Amino acid sequence: MIRFLRGKFHPMGDGTVVIESGSGVGFLVYIPANSQLYKNLEGEDVKVYTHMIVREDDMSLYGFENKDELELFKLLITVNGVGAKAAMAIMSILPQSELRKAIATGDAKSISAANGVGKKTSERIILELKDKVGEFTAGEENFAPSDVAISGSLRGEAVTALVSLGYSRSEAETSISKIKEDNLTVEEYIMFALRKM
Repeated sequence: MIRFLRGKFHPMGDGTVVIESGSGVGFLVYIPANSQLYKNLEGEDVKVYTHMIVREDDMSLYGFENKDELELFKLLITVNGVGAKAAMAIMSILPQSELRKAIATGDAKSISAANGVGKKTSERIILELKDKVGEFTAGEENFAPSDVAISGSLRGEAVTALVSLGYSRSEAETSISKIKEDNLTVEEYIMFALRKM
């Protein structure tokens, strides 16, 4: 199975992208409509975590920005009646953290807003996954962005610089919070943060 792809990013505009490997092979990958991967420009290098689904008449790759999104997708498709297309539709309208929250709090209405997903399917997702959605929460998701170690003003300056580049404050703070190294320059914090965006 293909677990991830690293290569040049080529958005196709129909819910798919092509990831061009170093050897020149282009892999067609379905990704959620609200994926942060779309922030990448044509031809930029990306890493996409993938899940391959093989059927008698089809072989498809579904791609995600990080392992947590991938695991959430894999959880969704374990629910009876939820195929890959429905899972992608749900993940396209709800960012990962909001989807986990909707499942945990029983918010069927938010989930059923996805194209082709009805109330019964939403309720089944909640019933089957309510106790599982926390299993794949990454450490950084438990980390409140407001707690970012802006202990050093250099981290704070890096956050401000990222905001000026067009990222939201919460995205910038979360990215800076993931950097374990201390005593870096502002430029180094920004460089490391951009790699984690």
